Amino acid sequence: MPQSLQARAAPNGGAWLRQPATHAVLALGITQIIAWGTTLYALGVLGKPIAEDTGWSQSLVFGGLTIGLLVSAGVSTLVGRSIDRRGGRAVMGLGSLLMAAGLVLLALVQSPSAYLLAWALLGLAMRMSLYDAAFAALVQVTPSRGRRAISYLTLFGGFASSVFWPIAHLLNAAYGWRMTLVIFAAINVLVCLPLNWIGLARRESPLQAEQTAPHTAASASGAPPLLEGPARTMAMLLFGAIVAASAIVFGAMAAHLVPVLEASGLASATAVGIASLKGVAQVAGRVWDLTLARKWHPIDVGRVSIAIMPLSFLVLMLGGAQFLAALAFTLFFGISNGLVTIMRGAP
Repeated sequence: MPQSLQARAAPNGGAWLRQPATHAVLALGITQIIAWGTTLYALGVLGKPIAEDTGWSQSLVFGGLTIGLLVSAGVSTLVGRSIDRRGGRAVMGLGSLLMAAGLVLLALVQSPSAYLLAWALLGLAMRMSLYDAAFAALVQVTPSRGRRAISYLTLFGGFASSVFWPIAHLLNAAYGWRMTLVIFAAINVLVCLPLNWIGLARRESPLQAEQTAPHTAASASGAPPLLEGPARTMAMLLFGAIVAASAIVFGAMAAHLVPVLEASGLASATAVGIASLKGVAQVAGRVWDLTLARKWHPIDVGRVSIAIMPLSFLVLMLGGAQFLAALAFTLFFGISNGLVTIMRGAP
């Protein structure tokens, strides 16, 4: 077979397993589950034990995450420029080390100031390790398949709470919250660091990019015309407001979903079990977007995702401590969260 035909036939066979994009998605998929689960989602289970053990207020304990998110926002430009200059591989590798250091520092804190300082360090590490950095790194690895690679990566990341809320609950019961954080730090060093380094080691060749370019161009040719002038400005303002408002809700629930379910009257273990299904629902929503709704316009997907969110809270408000109401709330909320992540990056 001529070499050109072999190159075209490769993606249809088992050669996709050897693609740099495949390696990157599989490696980053695992690291995203760990990075999200050991940082942003950690307080969902460990927040209450930390407050009870230290005597600090819930506001202070969860305020640490707020400090981390503020630091993440503040260093976004710096981290983005570093990824452009040094590559996502180096930045994400360093992010894994900083995340481990921040978790160890968090496990050792004895004062509120040290606690907030640890979260500030974790905020920097999160910006270097979570989705934004991973998305940029994927585009560097596979420019022609970046959008699809990002979509597949979010399928992995959606399981972070489903995996780590039960793990955190079990580890805290067995060893306490401090040792749980030390174990989380070790996982970041022993698993995330090598996977980030190895998974991002190779990049798409010019030949691979050229073969994919015609398909990408054909897909883009059917897109609706771009908005211009005042309509474009208004659309950007409205979209920014929607994304910001939804991010506030989803960010808050990432840390408070388990406490909210407990406050509704559910037992701690039951609340953790139901809350863990949020990740499954997120992935289900993203799979629906990639399959049944793949021909939908992104705006229509966005409308569905935003509409489901208030519906989920209404179910919990009306159902109270009933198991089925809490389950329905969690599933609806997870689906909405999963779809919003896709909508945020859609053209």
